[in-house]
Amino acid sequence: MTTRTRLTIIAAVLAAAAILAVVVTWQVVDRQQWEAPRPTGESVDAPLARFYEQDLTWQDCGPAQCTKVTVPIDYADPSAETLTLAVRLYPAEKGSAARSIFVNPGGPGGSAIDYAASMSRQFGSTVTDMYDVVGVDPRGVGESTPLECLSDRQFDAFTETDPDPDDPGEVTALRQSVSDLGEACQQQSGALAAHVSTEEAARDMDVVRALLGRTTFDWFGASYGTQLGATYANLFPQRVGRMVLDGAVDPLESSIEASLGQATGFQRAFDAYAEACIAQGDCPLGSSVIEARQAATDLLDRLDSQPLKTTGDRVLTEGQAFYGLALPLYDEQSWPVLTQALTQALEASDGTVLLALSDAYFSRQSDGRYADNIGQVIYAVTCLDSADAPDIDTVRAALPDFVQASPVFGRALGWGAFGCTDWPIKPTTPQGAVPAKGAAPIVVIGTTRDPATPYESAVELADQLESGVLLTREGDGHTAYSSGNQCITQAVDAYLVKGTVPKDGTICAE
Repeated sequence: MTTRTRLTIIAAVLAAAAILAVVVTWQVVDRQQWEAPRPTGESVDAPLARFYEQDLTWQDCGPAQCTKVTVPIDYADPSAETLTLAVRLYPAEKGSAARSIFVNPGGPGGSAIDYAASMSRQFGSTVTDMYDVVGVDPRGVGESTPLECLSDRQFDAFTETDPDPDDPGEVTALRQSVSDLGEACQQQSGALAAHVSTEEAARDMDVVRALLGRTTFDWFGASYGTQLGATYANLFPQRVGRMVLDGAVDPLESSIEASLGQATGFQRAFDAYAEACIAQGDCPLGSSVIEARQAATDLLDRLDSQPLKTTGDRVLTEGQAFYGLALPLYDEQSWPVLTQALTQALEASDGTVLLALSDAYFSRQSDGRYADNIGQVIYAVTCLDSADAPDIDTVRAALPDFVQASPVFGRALGWGAFGCTDWPIKPTTPQGAVPAKGAAPIVVIGTTRDPATPYESAVELADQLESGVLLTREGDGHTAYSSGNQCITQAVDAYLVKGTVPKDGTICAE
């Protein structure tokens, strides 16, 4: 499943439920104090020199400065085709910045330039006083050269595919939907479709780092952004400055292990939601967690053959309900919207809010267009990173384990484990271990009931990184820094501002 950060999920859920209007006030920056960074001028391999030494043209874009950076599509053949990266820099609030902190919200497929806008406000003032906040949309994403695959209408059909097939025909349809997506990426995007791996995106970050005149790389990555940051650290350990990996991904997990971990995480989150729903009274799922699990499972089963009507001209399918259930579990502030959606579905046989939540998960707008390509990029990146592709017999054999881990989400996530088996583009730079030997201390944060990146993944990544330091948040929701937990905020800010590394194993209670 696509992993996103707390900030983007809250915004999506609130928009889907149409329950809040947000007014954003931008900070005013004295642009006369800001000067375009000068490249480091460091020595690099000759074939890459033209990328590390290119001239940049900066422009005002709201309170930020924006530019475009050219990088090779294939680092193994830098003389061939190139692509363009979109860069947005929010200048430090007090004159010239001492450092630049790069940020990424995950996905794969989330827009880093949008996330930079959010984090320029979310970081404490002591952080933004000394850091420029920089977002670089990864290759294939957002305002960088995009990965183009299915049309909006075709992707609608993709999201409607049953994620939990019950017969050979549905299994074939599920497998065909993934292979069709990969073939569309090849046809529409050419060489780029084979070069959106995490390693290649990490190499892009190093080009931008040098062009910003920074000899070290400071990073705040959330969700999949932790994998991107860890991959950078492994490629360029001596250039690591201060790096925070929040909501960590374990890059060494197999497809089965990763999907099973998410099944465990989402069930934990669902059970925590159900307990809260029951405690408040009049919960549409029943009066116990066991009843709640059964009610949600029964709803998905019914939708397999009887989609629910909505107030529009579309219906709610089982696949869309799966994503509609999952989205609000990313953050407990969104739980009331899930209760609203389930009450409507179970008591009024109306799937409108659940469909809106599913649309928000995939960034589908009311006019039928998709605001971004995150739902397609995740397949392309994941499958280029993955060296294993379990066959259907292996997946079938593992399904009982998935159901035991998650009665509600297990089967669908189990079938999702062979999402890369039928991907037509083979990886050239598959993900490996990321020990990052010689890197400065790297702070890895895990949340105990994180649905999308289970806590165990943070433990594994911190252990895998030779300089990894584990910081734990006890609580619900995906990622920790923006959760309002002051212990986490203070530990991260002290690390970024003063270089004070938290004690390994520190636990921050709710």
